[in-house]
Amino acid sequence: MNKVLVKITKYVVLFVFGVFVIIPFFWTLVSSFKPMNAILKDIAPFSLKTFVPIPFTLDSYEQLFSGGFMKSVFFSILVGILTIIAGILINSTAGFAFAKFRFPGKKIIFMIVLISFLIPFEAIAVPLFIIVRWLNLLNTLGALILPMIANGLCVFLFYQFFKNIPTDLMEAAIIDGASWWRIYWQIFLPLSKPAVVSASLLLFLSQWQSFLWPLVSVQSQNMRMVQVAIAYLTINERTTLLHVLLAAAVMSSVIPLLVIFPLQRYYIRGFVTSGMKG
Repeated sequence: MNKVLVKITKYVVLFVFGVFVIIPFFWTLVSSFKPMNAILKDIAPFSLKTFVPIPFTLDSYEQLFSGGFMKSVFFSILVGILTIIAGILINSTAGFAFAKFRFPGKKIIFMIVLISFLIPFEAIAVPLFIIVRWLNLLNTLGALILPMIANGLCVFLFYQFFKNIPTDLMEAAIIDGASWWRIYWQIFLPLSKPAVVSASLLLFLSQWQSFLWPLVSVQSQNMRMVQVAIAYLTINERTTLLHVLLAAAVMSSVIPLLVIFPLQRYYIRGFVTSGMKG
């Protein structure tokens, strides 16, 4: 009886939590297909009419696309892809080194790497800005990509995955005359596809969701990341275009979902597999 009660309680809590997560997104989605005056009219009092797109219109998306928002979307995707390519190479080689090599100060350096992803980005934004300015990288693609390549969580993910690969496999390759780079590139990296997918999603989402760093490091309108572009939509001489803002919020939410849903089983498998052994 107690087990049944615990299970019922668990499902009730999950249902309530799911409702509070889904309803705001559903309201945003529905309201993005309504004119602004209808949104303001239906929001109070709150009723079922609030969730019905009547009158239906695509005006918000037309304004959004004509205003250059899609340029920011495609630019953010480009930045995310470049970050993934460089990030997988850097983080996986670091994880490989920590998992299979012995060198002085290894434990201390690895602890620093682990601590690094616990530090809020806001705490290092100012010194990072000074370094990027010193390197003359402000208002460049490098300013957006280079600081986001190294990721402590991704290094740890690859470290755990590579650590679980039998050492005998590596020793056999060494006996056959394979170099360390060949062992990493042709044996370890192909075996770590779940970790690669998980790390790729982490790197992409970190870039897609970033706001503070793209805001302060790049001032060019042609290089606005998607979250910064949404913030600029609130700037209007007369009033905030709520329906356009909601359409932008839908676009910025749907694109990551389109990436995550097809790869979610690999994403989960990457974390589960990398954590099987300590």
